[in-house]
Amino acid sequence: MPADAPANGSRILLWLVALGVFMQMLDSTIVNTALPAMAASLGESPLRMQSVVIAYALTMATLIPASGWLADRFGTRRVFFFAVAVFTLGSLLCAVAHTLKFLVAARVVQGIGGSMLLPVGRLAVLRSVPRKDFLAAMSFVTIPGLIGPLIGPTLGGWLVESMSWHWIFLINLPVGAIAALATLRFMPDARSEVRAFDLAGYVMLALSMVAISLSLDGLSELGLRHATVAVLFLFGMAMFVSYWLHAARSPSPLFRLDLFHIPSYRVGILGNLFSRIGSGSMPFLIPLLLQVGLGFTPMQAGLTMIPVALAGMVSKRAVVPIVKRFGYRRVLLVNTILVGLAMASFALIGPQQSAWLRIAQLSAFGLVNSLQFTAMNTVTLRDLDGDRASSGNSLLSMVMMLSMSLGVATAGGVLAAFSEAFGGERGAATLPAFHATFICVGLVTMMSAWIFWQLEPKRRYPVPPPADAM
Repeated sequence: MPADAPANGSRILLWLVALGVFMQMLDSTIVNTALPAMAASLGESPLRMQSVVIAYALTMATLIPASGWLADRFGTRRVFFFAVAVFTLGSLLCAVAHTLKFLVAARVVQGIGGSMLLPVGRLAVLRSVPRKDFLAAMSFVTIPGLIGPLIGPTLGGWLVESMSWHWIFLINLPVGAIAALATLRFMPDARSEVRAFDLAGYVMLALSMVAISLSLDGLSELGLRHATVAVLFLFGMAMFVSYWLHAARSPSPLFRLDLFHIPSYRVGILGNLFSRIGSGSMPFLIPLLLQVGLGFTPMQAGLTMIPVALAGMVSKRAVVPIVKRFGYRRVLLVNTILVGLAMASFALIGPQQSAWLRIAQLSAFGLVNSLQFTAMNTVTLRDLDGDRASSGNSLLSMVMMLSMSLGVATAGGVLAAFSEAFGGERGAATLPAFHATFICVGLVTMMSAWIFWQLEPKRRYPVPPPADAM
């Protein structure tokens, strides 16, 4: 606990919220290493398991916009308890799943709970901790956001090897039970004046996200016909346009359109969406490459991911001095290209590559990728005033999860297409498909660099990175 963090009862609240954040972040990373083992157990192809990841991320993206209103309406204690209980129930359902469809449905249940853990926990801290202690409190609460990606892949690999993939979900049960009891005892029932909820706008935006994500995943895993995919995509775009027109005339839209009148926010939110499509696919692709393409065990694949997380933690300390020296525009323009090149470089991985070169490659990716996330999040939120900060931060959180869903759906579809073209889904036969997929996601990321070209070249000095920057 930081020395200047709140004391007494507030400390228990911070530990409780940190525990919820840890559950959510761990589950976002632990599953990727276990996908091949899940596929073998369920009788599925390991290259067509992306819906397990998409279901969780897309559900979170869909429900995040409603979390704040629910907390205002029902109180932080009830909503946080509900979130923990539903997340734990979803974990149990995942563990007993015997088909892919059942597992995907259980991941949706998990996502319902996970979507409220961080936003409602952060709101409880905001309303319970003195303003002078808020920064220290949020820094403590979000530490699990760094620890989860560090231990998640390795823990997942170890559980798969030593027991079974079911245990990556079963370990949530005792943690969830403790968190639920602690919520009833220590979580304050903070409420606020209930504002009108833009239900019509929410439904339009949610349908848009779901339809577009399903259309991207439709050909590769769901086996939908081309006409169905086209209809889903067009429907999703129509819902998005409908929301935009609705928000333009609504007195209290879900997300205010005047957010996009702020140049830094407009560029930042679009940059987050498109550059994260490539970055969001990497935690899904790399463990698959190592296990399916190179024959690594789950534990070996999990250990191999540690350099990515460690390098990411190191790079966060370098963001402020780098931006002070070169400015947001130059840093994000150059770094986006470096992230894309780092992704494309995984096309060079093969059985003969030395372990040290592979570690260096993974570390380089983790370094530039983490710097990208922190700089993007900071430039997105830096110019928002108090009235627009809450809405802008909520939209950013939604976009982050949506881009992860779109990234995995896109990568899964491209990988499946190349696998069919190259004629192999196991062992070395899949390597050309993986190599081509990494080149594609790298190019998509590099093309998003032009978005950051629109930033003002003279803005250099950043505000402190947001506490939940990832």
